[in-house]
Amino acid sequence: MQLLRAATLTTPDPAATAALYTRWLDYETVETGEIDATLAMSWGAPACAGRRYAVCRPVSGMDIHLRFVQGCAPSEYRPLRTYGWAAIELCVSDVLAVDARLKVSPFEIIGPPKPLDGLPTIFPMQVKGPDQEIVFLTQVLGDLPDYDLPRAASLVDHLFILVLACSDLEASSRWLEQALKLQGGRAIELAYGVLSDAFGLPPDHRHRIATLTHGRDVFLEVDQYPQAATVRPQTPGELPPGVAMATLRHPEFDALEGPWLAPPARRDGVIYGGRRAGVIIGPDGVRVEVVEAAAA
Repeated sequence: MQLLRAATLTTPDPAATAALYTRWLDYETVETGEIDATLAMSWGAPACAGRRYAVCRPVSGMDIHLRFVQGCAPSEYRPLRTYGWAAIELCVSDVLAVDARLKVSPFEIIGPPKPLDGLPTIFPMQVKGPDQEIVFLTQVLGDLPDYDLPRAASLVDHLFILVLACSDLEASSRWLEQALKLQGGRAIELAYGVLSDAFGLPPDHRHRIATLTHGRDVFLEVDQYPQAATVRPQTPGELPPGVAMATLRHPEFDALEGPWLAPPARRDGVIYGGRRAGVIIGPDGVRVEVVEAAAA
């Protein structure tokens, strides 16, 4: 995973959520604190200033993080029904073992283990967390000709794909290609059980998805959402509920044109390491935080 750095999720109690990920998903807390006011402003979320946060990483030690930031979802928010970052996807070494573990956990299994339609080397399951966050847990059974896919070093390992729900797949893909200098993959149609369930569609309904890559590194999935999807509700001045933001590290940071919500600035902490970071907003209000790949 060359570009993927972190996913940020909102939760009423970051410490409690981090403890759940430690107990059930083999993560460990590596940093806690309060959000600095200038960092909150750079996110376009000034109300997050002073809010508690926790940063976790997998016990494998892979340097890709989950960050939980204190915030409450509006009462009308429903996962898998709105545009924006829809889910995080973690690689696992044995999806059947993960399924057995999570059956007695606070995570609700919304999609039991099942080979991915048309891609038998991908063996995923899907769960909904206590904060309504959507987590895909995927075992990679083999290689794909165009991509390098990770193998988990622990039962539940690192974040390897972020899933974006969009109103216009082509427009979102073009923006990601142009704004972040990524390469677009081919779009495919497949049966997508948890998405069909969320919209009351037949199980065999076909949904269009595409991927975005950097070299052979595939790390973003773009899903075309049904017409019934809506803009994600959020409290003014806060981050969106659910999966709020993607953080990428970029080797061509100075070549990115933005526009930045605030001028990029050096940030401390395990996600930033003293490097410059800034946030851009794309179609459907999607937030992408970019960290320079190496100190200037």
